[in-house]
Amino acid sequence: MTARFVAPQSPPGILTLIAADLANFILFFGYFMVERAGEPMLYARSARALDVRLGLLNTIILITSGWLVAMALEAARSGRQAAARRRLAFALGTGSIFVVVKTFEYSSKLKQGLAPQTNDFFQFYYVLTGVHLLHVVIGLALLAAAFVRLRRIDAAGAGWLESSALFWHMVDVLWVFLFAMLYLQGAS
Repeated sequence: MTARFVAPQSPPGILTLIAADLANFILFFGYFMVERAGEPMLYARSARALDVRLGLLNTIILITSGWLVAMALEAARSGRQAAARRRLAFALGTGSIFVVVKTFEYSSKLKQGLAPQTNDFFQFYYVLTGVHLLHVVIGLALLAAAFVRLRRIDAAGAGWLESSALFWHMVDVLWVFLFAMLYLQGAS
């Protein structure tokens, strides 16, 4: 008989954190939109300096990682602990690639002389993507903790996996908005 994943009733702590985080990002996004409306040419010209291919690559990376986390959760719920851990390991590896690509992108922009001090667009770019990158690192730490706790499927491990998955999906959604706001506005 295989152990069954027992999903928690509701993880209110993580839901509160996600709601507060989303509220903060909504304020950041709103402020960005107001500032962009004031200087549309500067923002469009600056956005063209971003590499849409790297932004798209990171979008694919995070969506793939989110899918793997969802598959890990589904495997855990059906009592397939080994499959859950394997999928979670792949999700961690895929999510880590995001950090590598973002680090390469930051390095490339800085070598081109495009720093936060360059203009308002790049100040927003570095702050918004930097705060998001911090969320990615936190999300990877949560997923790693869930991976360790999945050695045995119990209420504590289930709660960690459920909460980590919710946080990771928030990270995915935030990136989709950042990709559209920052990278796609300059695409021609």
